[in-house]
Amino acid sequence: MSEPTVRLQPGDTAPDFTLDDADGNPVTLSEVLKSDRRVVLYFYPAAMTPGCTTEACDFRDNLRAFDTAGLTVLGISPDGTAKLARFRDKEGLTFPLLGDPDKKVLASYGAFGEKKNYGRTVQGVIRSTFVIAADGTVEKALYNVKATGHVDRIKRELGL
Repeated sequence: MSEPTVRLQPGDTAPDFTLDDADGNPVTLSEVLKSDRRVVLYFYPAAMTPGCTTEACDFRDNLRAFDTAGLTVLGISPDGTAKLARFRDKEGLTFPLLGDPDKKVLASYGAFGEKKNYGRTVQGVIRSTFVIAADGTVEKALYNVKATGHVDRIKRELGL
């Protein structure tokens, strides 16, 4: 029996973190929020897989709308920096991809745990997205999202 997965709710304080980006540079959530911007933080299972590529390219293609609305997009997966750099370069991704190989940040957001995969219960990354206000509180917490159409859903919900 595994521990129950944390589920963040709107109004909760977003767990702060520092993770390395694809170039090995540390990115700290609280520092990004100091710029008085909100953050769209999305968790995905693995760089260079079909669903994750679709989702990342959707964010890339809609980045101007998020940026204009004062939102910074950050993607997090358990991948190492070298794989993230290859993914970024291959797909022309223009927002930070952060690696969480020990899955501590994933777990703190409830984005790692038991999930159904082809009818079996497995431990893994739960595709999730959070909108975090400039004061560090969670505005939206979306779990078990689909890769296709997800970015459009967020844009609609945020009125972009």
